Amino acid sequence: MSAWSRLGVVLGLVAIVAVGGYVTSRRGPVVAEERSARQNDDSTKDKESAKDKESAKERRAAFIEAFNKGDAKAVAAFWTEDATYVDQVGQEYKGREAIQKLYEKVFEARKGGKLAIHVTASKQLSPDVALNDGYTEVTPADGGPPTTARFTAILVKKDGEWYLQSVRDSVAYPPSNARHLEDLVWLIGDWKGEDKGESGSASFHWAENENFIVSEFATTLNGIAVYGGTQWIAWDAIDKQIRSFSFYSGGGFGEAVWSKDDNKWSVKTTARTADGKKVSATNVVTKTDNDHVTWQMTKLTVDGKSLPDPKPVKMKRVKES
Repeated sequence: MSAWSRLGVVLGLVAIVAVGGYVTSRRGPVVAEERSARQNDDSTKDKESAKDKESAKERRAAFIEAFNKGDAKAVAAFWTEDATYVDQVGQEYKGREAIQKLYEKVFEARKGGKLAIHVTASKQLSPDVALNDGYTEVTPADGGPPTTARFTAILVKKDGEWYLQSVRDSVAYPPSNARHLEDLVWLIGDWKGEDKGESGSASFHWAENENFIVSEFATTLNGIAVYGGTQWIAWDAIDKQIRSFSFYSGGGFGEAVWSKDDNKWSVKTTARTADGKKVSATNVVTKTDNDHVTWQMTKLTVDGKSLPDPKPVKMKRVKES
């Protein structure tokens, strides 16, 4: 682990958000005097909040400027005198002086690096204490790939200014949607049709960082692929559901929403062919056991015209020799 990775965490300071004042109206009528007083109070707090945010903005800018200049003393001044920093391997640095010396070593070894901060969560524990979580990126001067680290930082306000009190960083693993797709993990592997004549084949594997399951599929005739495509299965974080996006060898493409009922998956699909036809269908995927599955296309329509359901396709897992 590089020193840049360890020290990238200190940019957590740029995530500070000033606390604004909030007034909750009680139910029932409010007399004019009370309303006026509360409005004045709101106005005062709004002005204080705006002033606090502007002050924090200026301080963040000063912090970033000091870091990018490689000024170890100036950057260490953003930490409290008794601050604690713990790096990814558990090495602890206590006090502003020790942290400044660490900065000096880093700035001497790597000059000209630029930092960026991404806050994933921020919570105000009290008017003078804040908790931030996120990750930092340090881009070297030669423009190479950035080094990333996750962090948790506790900040305290003293004399109207925010300081880093405690920072702990950890390895920054890429985000993954694997847990949302765990009910489909049994599909990972290669599958082929059990029936002679017209049948099918498919393979499923994880994409990088396990954010997607990717499938290559084909309709087969006597074991020979005659039509197929590629499908990406993903987690929709907004609608909280599994979606897939398919691209067919004939030039068409489609989208589907997956829903589970016991050992069956309903895959509601809408697609468009290369020649401009609109297609819809519901594919029912039934897991017989870990090595056998049935795919049944139902409710097939082309440009609004219903067509007969094709026969189910029974498939079995291809075992490694």
